[in-house]
Amino acid sequence: MLEWIADYGLFLAKGVTVAFLVSLVLMMLGRARRGDLPGLQSGHLEVETLNERFDAEADALRSLVWDDNAWKAERKARKAKAKLEKKSAKTAEPKAHVYVLKFTGDMAASAVAQMRHEISALLAVAVAERDEVVVLLESPGGMVHSYGLASSQLARIRAANLRLTICVDKVAASGGYMMACLANQLIAAPFAVIGSIGVVAQIPNVHRLLKKNDIDVELMTAGQYKRTLTMIGENTDEGRAKFQHDLDDTHELFKAHVAQWRTQVDMAVVATGEHWYGQQALALGLVDSLKTSDDYLRERATEAELFALHWREKKSLGQRLGIAATSSVDNLLLRWWQRSVQSPRV
Repeated sequence: MLEWIADYGLFLAKGVTVAFLVSLVLMMLGRARRGDLPGLQSGHLEVETLNERFDAEADALRSLVWDDNAWKAERKARKAKAKLEKKSAKTAEPKAHVYVLKFTGDMAASAVAQMRHEISALLAVAVAERDEVVVLLESPGGMVHSYGLASSQLARIRAANLRLTICVDKVAASGGYMMACLANQLIAAPFAVIGSIGVVAQIPNVHRLLKKNDIDVELMTAGQYKRTLTMIGENTDEGRAKFQHDLDDTHELFKAHVAQWRTQVDMAVVATGEHWYGQQALALGLVDSLKTSDDYLRERATEAELFALHWREKKSLGQRLGIAATSSVDNLLLRWWQRSVQSPRV
């Protein structure tokens, strides 16, 4: 009898294990299919009232450094002010809303996947010609098509007649400036890196190394310019000329994009691929004013209600591991770039 119970328990355990594994596989396949479409990705929007955060930060310090009488008087005055505002709220015009987004760019501008959800959400509730969108931008640039999409997302804000302010504390270069130039008001810190309106591409070629070791490579193409430059085949002067022509065309499109949104800029001066620091960029018309994002947001908090938006996407374990690996590579490349001879130090 005991042996039969043991066999039955083992059979039941095996059945439950198989059912669990099958369910797990089906669930993973379902999530993978949903992940193919950006609009069906699972996630949620997190909203934080920045006015409350700023007040809480200041109150934490006031409670420690002010004497008890001064702190009690401040709280009493604040309660009286709140009552007065509540009474007049019915007749007074509502305060403007400022929606704060954060974009930290990498080579593929992957943050646009979250930003598109944040922009879609705020466009559903924002009031045209009253509300404002502030984007805290930091990006050294990357792939043209990726930053083209990111710029198109910001263009949706301009098309909705919402004021777009972009704050750059560190860097908005190349693709980063492709995004930044769409702002109604572009604010940069004094030593933020701005500009780099140019296009660059480099491809290593190991054809001679392979030929030296008697390794043949067959490259088949259909179409005259299907492959202009290659890493392992022999490059031709015609292919190099076509590749350079494509780069020049992309540069012209980049220049036209900047000229459309920053009409006051002399493109002959700034479209050389150079970058400038904030103080220099102001003189060239690349930015409108010099200020940190902290100062700007706290100034706006005195007259408007500020809401920080963040779309948090639900990620699987594999996706989280992949993001961690990508982030490590990006950080390694960034450190290498910062230590290169082209990066001045202070």
